[in-house]
Amino acid sequence: MKKIWDNYSYALILLAVSVIFSLVAKAHLNNEEAYITVTIEEGQSLWEIAETYASEHHLSKNEFVSWVEKENGIVGERVFPGDELVIPVRDEYVEPTQIAGAER
Repeated sequence: MKKIWDNYSYALILLAVSVIFSLVAKAHLNNEEAYITVTIEEGQSLWEIAETYASEHHLSKNEFVSWVEKENGIVGERVFPGDELVIPVRDEYVEPTQIAGAER
């Protein structure tokens, strides 16, 4: 066993660190319950949503729109009525009346 450890210790340590990093990254990325989903209504834009939730997120409007585009696979700020978008507003910051109004 000591011979294996002596020959492959760096590889084993690297493997262990990689596995731990992967698990932590996956847990962080799969934390969808930390965000809310809104359904786009007729006439709404990403900029309007950014303004609506301005006090609940810590991003500029440009950063907010870019984040929403990236995470939802949107190209050129094009959203359509009925689209459901995940937005970077944590559940604990949003009052129930805001969620209900956004999910109509």
